[in-house]
Amino acid sequence: MTRAEMRKAAQKKGKGGGGRRGGAGASAAAAADPGKKRFIDYPRWGKTGVRRWLPSWKQWLSAFLLFFATGVGVVFYLYQTTEVPQLKDLVKEQNTIYYWADGSEMTRKGDTNRQIVELDDMSPYLQNAVISAENETFRTDSGIDPKGMLRAVYNMAKGGETQGASTITQQYVKNAYLSQEQTLSRKLKEFFITLKVNQQMSKNDILKSYLNTSWFGRNANGAQAAAQAYYGVNAKDLNLCQSAMLAGLLKGANYYDPSKPANHDRAVDRWKWILDRMVATKNVSAEERAKCTTFPEPIPVKPSSNMNGEISYLVDTVNQYVMATDKTITQQMIDKGGLKIYTTFEKDKVDALKKAVDDVKAENLNPQKRPDNDTFIQFGSASIRPGDGAIVALYGGDGVENGHFDNNANATGVQVGSTFKPFVLATAMQVGVQTAKGDDGKPKRINADSRYLSDDLSEIRKPDGSLVIGDDGKPYRQKNEDSGKRGYVSLRQAMQYSYNVPFVQLNQDVGGSNVADIAVQMGIKRESLADPKTLTFPLGTSTISPIRMATAYGTFAASGKEAEPYSATKVEVDGRERPGFGKKDTKVALEPAVADNVTDVLVNVAKNGTGTKTNSLGRPVAGKTGTTDQNKSAWWVGYTPQLVTSVAMWREDPAKHDRLSLNGTGGKESIHGGDIPTDVFTRYMKAALANEKKLDFPSPQPVGTEVDSSGAPSTATATATQAPTETPSAPAQTQTQPAQPQPNQPQPPQPTQGGGCVQGVDCPPTQPPTHPGRPTPTDTCFILSCTTPTPTGSSGGGGSGKPTGKPTATSTGAAQGAGAGG
Repeated sequence: MTRAEMRKAAQKKGKGGGGRRGGAGASAAAAADPGKKRFIDYPRWGKTGVRRWLPSWKQWLSAFLLFFATGVGVVFYLYQTTEVPQLKDLVKEQNTIYYWADGSEMTRKGDTNRQIVELDDMSPYLQNAVISAENETFRTDSGIDPKGMLRAVYNMAKGGETQGASTITQQYVKNAYLSQEQTLSRKLKEFFITLKVNQQMSKNDILKSYLNTSWFGRNANGAQAAAQAYYGVNAKDLNLCQSAMLAGLLKGANYYDPSKPANHDRAVDRWKWILDRMVATKNVSAEERAKCTTFPEPIPVKPSSNMNGEISYLVDTVNQYVMATDKTITQQMIDKGGLKIYTTFEKDKVDALKKAVDDVKAENLNPQKRPDNDTFIQFGSASIRPGDGAIVALYGGDGVENGHFDNNANATGVQVGSTFKPFVLATAMQVGVQTAKGDDGKPKRINADSRYLSDDLSEIRKPDGSLVIGDDGKPYRQKNEDSGKRGYVSLRQAMQYSYNVPFVQLNQDVGGSNVADIAVQMGIKRESLADPKTLTFPLGTSTISPIRMATAYGTFAASGKEAEPYSATKVEVDGRERPGFGKKDTKVALEPAVADNVTDVLVNVAKNGTGTKTNSLGRPVAGKTGTTDQNKSAWWVGYTPQLVTSVAMWREDPAKHDRLSLNGTGGKESIHGGDIPTDVFTRYMKAALANEKKLDFPSPQPVGTEVDSSGAPSTATATATQAPTETPSAPAQTQTQPAQPQPNQPQPPQPTQGGGCVQGVDCPPTQPPTHPGRPTPTDTCFILSCTTPTPTGSSGGGGSGKPTGKPTATSTGAAQGAGAGG
């Protein structure tokens, strides 16, 4: 029954009733009467149970039509009220301003290079290259890629990164908004503007607007500016090969600018791909494409005068940090302007670091006198506050005004050498060695008094005692930088004189993967580490940047607390501060006792070992030298309680980007970390800490136990291993003449008096070192006798394993791998 029929039936029942019975019927009928008709019958009258709450088909249809009409109305309203920006309105010049740590202005980046030209003034090759690479259906499509839009909205909803616009029309519209925020409202505006643009503008006008507003890198917005910046020609004069290269930049100039060595191979691959796409889309013939056999290298970058000196490297460092911290900020956004970036860089320390490098170079290098040795010398340095992570100073190179564009402070292609050894020692103290077990059955943690064999060309053993076999099928023998036979020495002494053999063996005992994990916990990027399974891993074959080496050593200085490096304390975009910048919470990477004991060992290196140049600072210093195989790089990484600074030195052919040997540099036979790099560190730290208190490092608490490698003499017959004291040294003498000491050079401990000696304990070598800051004793000492061996070649790589208990008079087999002592 309908509502009307039900109402009539109720009225009839009321009239037919009489008396008390009729009165009751009338009351019931009244109660059942639905009364006045409702506009929306919901909950549904006359229905019971679930059906009362289920909408009827009429209600479903009405709701659908209502929402559809509302949606159409909203879309129509947004479409009508959305304005298409005019091309001239897109040219809004702003500056990105950088500030020193004290709030004063450091520099500003702006005055965007842009010149709007007509489409006829752009090479047809460039137009077709862009269409082939970015949107091959541009001439016929609607300007919208629905799948791409939905994918971007979905990624935003789940908090992921959105992808770039899919069509040229959408990319042009995206360029119309300086704000790069990824919000639903912005995507809706982009959608409606794209629809209008596609209806109101011709394809040629859209392409012209797109090419005039696109970012090509080198501070160039638009095709005309890009043609001038990369090839020094007008856009209409670009040839096919040049056009394909420029089109490749639209995918991301920061990653495809071939001027950057790290980008070159990537840029060439994309250039070839675009040329092939042009043939596939019939925008160029195969014959024309075949003429592009040589990649069109762009002209050198023309730097701005306000980026001279170290400023460009500081800006590069903070830009990379800002973009990594806030993914919505891009290089294009920074170049367009509107940002204020407050850095951690302290001007006085930046100036002091540059002066230290410049002074040391002036005193040691003479390219005119030694063109084959003193040219192409590179330095990279970073100075960080331990426990905080603030980067206060950098040295990135000679300056863009001198043609040096790579940021050496963040260089990741230079091996770190023996500066890696402290990570091996820290792992042994924190994780333990697999050759001995504690009461809990876990690897036994050791201390710096543990003794390991240090003889040159010693066999290396695995934790199970088996020999490590080299690539030649023979037992692997590890080389030191010199051919001395010192027997068993404490790890403290091994670090002091940077012997290779003990640390290659120790790395086998603790496990290379454990060392890698500890290094990463301390601030090293895992991608910069060499394969932990390689025998030379503990000798520093990894290519870690000066910034990250300073970060990791800062963990030692902060008693095991790792502080992520940062270079910006605050970032504002169009006047609004972005979150996430500044100091982060520290993480515990090492136990305090472990970190402090390693620091104690490194204090001995600085005071009595290969880093004695730092003694002139007149305050406690800890650090480690590093020198790599074939003398291709030299390092010093050192610290006080207030400041940690890394200094790297290498030689590189700028044309081939090949590392060259430092042998002969500065008129010296070879360069070691204890020489020029330590000199730079000392000069800089004197100025940087001039107004800071002299602080002592924390007194180390006991950690681990003495766990000697097999074959070490009994402590009952050996003198206790003490940190050697600094003694004079002299250049190498003949075997029949006693060594004459020279001041300011460290010496291994001298042998005790008497006819007998214990190998490596009271019968150390008598020959002094021949390299500045590095001992190179050459005597071979055996139990109860000492002989002189024939010197072997240069230092080699590292192996792994456990030394034999009985040293031999001669070494068989060839040392393998690479690496040198520090």
